[in-house]
Amino acid sequence: MTEQPGAGMRADIAEQPAVFARLVDEQAEKIAAVAAQIVSWQPRNVIFTARGTSDHAALYAAYLTEIRLGIPVGLASPSAMTLYGARPDLRDTLVVGVSQSGGSPDLHEVLRVAGEQGAHTLAVTNNAESPLAQVAELHVDVVAGHEVAVAATKTYTAELLALLMLVESVKGGGALPAEELAALRELPGHAERLLADDTAADLAARYRFADRIVTTGRGYAYPTARETALKLMETSYVAGLAFSGADLLHGPLAMADPDVPVLAVVGGGPAGTSMRDVVGRLGERRADVVVFGPSAVDGAAGWVETPAVDERYAPLLDILPLQRLALSLALHRGENPDAPRGLKKVTATL
Repeated sequence: MTEQPGAGMRADIAEQPAVFARLVDEQAEKIAAVAAQIVSWQPRNVIFTARGTSDHAALYAAYLTEIRLGIPVGLASPSAMTLYGARPDLRDTLVVGVSQSGGSPDLHEVLRVAGEQGAHTLAVTNNAESPLAQVAELHVDVVAGHEVAVAATKTYTAELLALLMLVESVKGGGALPAEELAALRELPGHAERLLADDTAADLAARYRFADRIVTTGRGYAYPTARETALKLMETSYVAGLAFSGADLLHGPLAMADPDVPVLAVVGGGPAGTSMRDVVGRLGERRADVVVFGPSAVDGAAGWVETPAVDERYAPLLDILPLQRLALSLALHRGENPDAPRGLKKVTATL
């Protein structure tokens, strides 16, 4: 019997609370050991390299690293090494490859060349036997298990959590502080309750005939906006346009009108405060704005409530209703989000 369209993506999404619990309970010590080695290296710079969904996890890690550790971060362009033969001086640099499959040839080549150029290397993957994991000096396994759908969901949030645990363990000198571990143990419960709420899935009918949808957020929420746009594009084939809240005001605001839906991720902290002004500006243009966050925002036409947690943790939770929205929208549009046309689980870019 043929499975219903979207059954795989639905199952992957539902597994995320269990993945969170497994990562915290089973991987904390292993991640701390990796962090202790990084502490001993004392890198002066960190460069992340990734593609697709993992690029958004790397962007989240970049915010964490600069804010929490005070270390300058760059996001590598693999083509500089793979197509143009660049060989930068990478001494005193940690190069981190983030990939669910660990099978992309260009990321493997970046880590290989980085090692030759004096960098220390780390792979963060869902496959400990992958080429990327094998070429790196250190490896963090996100233990998400097999992902059925082509569109990444549970592997994305597993990457976020693993990278959060890694950064906080580095900040702790090679150990995850007890209070941090206790807070992370609350994430599975938050995720279960959030996934039980159908508000976001019920929004899908509202966007069934949309040609484009704008997503926006700032700070830790910006990767969530980018990942949401990607999920909408790859599952529903709608043009997802992601902007930071600041960039949205520098030109793209002109396209805001009642016919262009906006999904705004508005959390706590300085970025959330800034986003409230952005939503207000969008409201002045009568844009159809739905806010995802812990509190309602003036100027928005709708609100999907997410838990009021530390700003660092919010990306692991805010994306969950947006994943459900993408799944439901694809089904409303008659698509199968488990197998988007033209896409494969491993994309071999060179």
